[in-house]
Order: sequence, then structure tokens, then C-alpha cells
Amino acid sequence: MSDPSPDPSETASVPESVLAPVPESVGAPVPGKAAAPALASGLTLEELGEGLGTASTVLRGNAGSAGLDAPVPTCPSWTVLDLVAHQGMVHRWATSHVRGAPETDPLRFEAEGRAAADVLGWFDEGATALLQALFDAPDDLVARTFLRDAPAPRLFWTRRQCFETTVHAVDAMAARLGRAPLPDETWLRPRLATDGIDELLTGFVPRDKQGVQPERATRLLVRPDDAALAWLLDLAPDRPASTTRLTGADAVATDADVVWAGGAVELFLRLWSRTGAEPADALEGWWRETVSVTWG
Repeated sequence: MSDPSPDPSETASVPESVLAPVPESVGAPVPGKAAAPALASGLTLEELGEGLGTASTVLRGNAGSAGLDAPVPTCPSWTVLDLVAHQGMVHRWATSHVRGAPETDPLRFEAEGRAAADVLGWFDEGATALLQALFDAPDDLVARTFLRDAPAPRLFWTRRQCFETTVHAVDAMAARLGRAPLPDETWLRPRLATDGIDELLTGFVPRDKQGVQPERATRLLVRPDDAALAWLLDLAPDRPASTTRLTGADAVATDADVVWAGGAVELFLRLWSRTGAEPADALEGWWRETVSVTWG
């Protein structure tokens, strides 16, 4: 990835309605070390790096517009200060792993952010440091990964931080709007959202620690209308969850108990419980209650 501190005019384009006033852009990286796609979605390291830079800018802008004391509707117990301190902590924790010196007490970063005279400036510094670390990292980086079906570490950390920051940028938008944003109010596009769904359903959900076990066996098909991928989840009370990727005719012909369909951006927000809509069915109500994702 390229130097993550380009001239602000060269950063990724984000609609003004999404961004809100931003005094200074974090910047969006453009990877300089080309690599063949290693993700089922076909998304590249370059696209994920740009996604991380853009999400950081969106988060920062909306946080500044909402104000640090504003509540975050999509994270009911949080204020914007909580959100910014958390994401700044995660960026610094991730940077420590990419740099080869994993931080054993990442919560100290959160305390540092809360005490900062300029919390948003502190956030910018952490986002820029993470982008620089990912740019500097070799393609054969040796570092911890913690999801099922994880790609190589450099790609893993870029991807994980792209979507960690993306989800919390949606939270910052919610703080500014006073409600969860609608899919078409966000900056997200189907290609990026599809990979975010893939990471969640194949990486997080099948982990033993996730505890995704409904009261009765259910086959859930998640099928975006605007993507080539779909996912069949086998959920049961007596065994770990499993996810199968589907493409083409298989995604249409597969027998499932429940089908969640719609645009990829809509499904991404729905699966991450970043929607103001009521659950469409009992399974979705259970999903919101049960499928919790932590940052590490």
C-alpha cells in the first residue's frame, strides 16, 4: 500500500452527505505491492486498503459532526467518545501485531484516547499509523490471525481492520443522524459489502468461541441480489455452526429453511445488526441477540 498520508485532495471520494464536515482527512492507501486476489469475493488488498482509509475518514467526520457526547443509536450504551476511543484502541492494537510487537494491554490505548486533549486528532494518528504499518508490511508477513478460513496475515489484517472500521463508521453516521443509516445513505458498495459478509459468515460465525447455536436446527441461506456469492449456514443446538459458500445455480437451487435476500449493502448492515428495522423473523431476532462479534 502506498504512503497513507497523501494530499487530502487525493483521498478516496466520499459523498458529502455521508462524510459530514471533516477538517482533515485521514487519507486512503493505494497498495504498491500487487498481489493476486486470495479472497473468494475477488476483492484485492488495494481495495481493502482504500476501504480502510475511507471508513476512517467517514468515522472521523461523522464523529466530529455529531459531537463526542452524542449517543450512538446502533451501540445503545455508547457515546461517540466511547466509539472513537474504542476504534482508536483497536487500530493501535492491530498496528502492534502488524509491526511484530503485539500489545498485551490494548486497553491502555483506550484510556490514552479518552484522556487526549484532541480525541479526533488522536484517532487520526492511530489510523495513519495502521495504514503505514500495512503499507510497510511484506507480503509474507508473519503475524497472528484469529478467524476461520483466514487469508495470509497482511491481507487478513487489512481486511479485518477495513470491516472493523467500516462497521463503526456506520455507527458514527448513526450518531450524526440519530438513527441507523439506510443502505443508500452510506458510502458502501456491493463489492466491498460482499466481502464483509464473507468475512463475517465464514470467519467469525464458525468459531467455537462464537457460540452460534439456535434452539433448533436451521439452514439459513444468505443470498445477495447483486453479488455472485451466497452462503449457506448450518445452525444447530448440538454442533458448531458451519458455512458453505455457494455460487451460480447452487445459490438459487439450494434448499434452505430461511432465505435472507436483498442487496449486499443491505445484508451487510443487517448481518452486523446495524439497521433500524425490526427483525424480519424469529431467526433474525435470535441472530441479533446471539451473534456478537468482538475485535480480537
